Amino acid sequence: MEINDTYKTLGKRSEGLFKDKGSKFIAHAIYCTTEDQVKVELEALKKQYYDARHHCYAYILGFDKEDFRANDDGEPSGTAGKPIHGQLLSHDLTDSLIVVIRYFGGTKLGVRGLINAYKFAALDAIQNNSIITKIVKDQFDVIFEYADMNDVMRIIKEEELEIVSQDFQMTCKLRFSVRQKFSDKVEKRFQDLRKLTIAKV
Repeated sequence: MEINDTYKTLGKRSEGLFKDKGSKFIAHAIYCTTEDQVKVELEALKKQYYDARHHCYAYILGFDKEDFRANDDGEPSGTAGKPIHGQLLSHDLTDSLIVVIRYFGGTKLGVRGLINAYKFAALDAIQNNSIITKIVKDQFDVIFEYADMNDVMRIIKEEELEIVSQDFQMTCKLRFSVRQKFSDKVEKRFQDLRKLTIAKV
């Protein structure tokens, strides 16, 4: 079974807009990799749009998409965060945050109207972005003697591994990254040398 080691995410920051009955829904789509980053972005947008009534959002983080949240920020339950989250899911995105800011126009939109507004604002922001595919990589540390340098470098070259750092003192230490689906194969090649130690970082 082949390992899936790619994921889709946002390539840049973008905005989207949806208007209905005087209400304005301004969406921001932002690349984020941690909850701390999400908090920083939310705070910044709340300051920027301090006079808005609602700052609703959804995010999905991590390669496995296990870390996610949807927030209605005072809108009726399920009418804001969920449709925003739904757009992230339907575009198969992770490491992504979408915040939709609402300025109330004086006329209530009803549950269906709200769901559509948040959905289409989020969709507009995604469509104004560029979706990119990223590759998950593993990193390994290899510790070896100078005498084994040629063997190590041959594997690095043949497997087209990316050297992250190297430290050649009394003993040699080298860190490299490798595409996840080739990890086991590359690790075994180094282990077969038997004269060095290799450990996943």
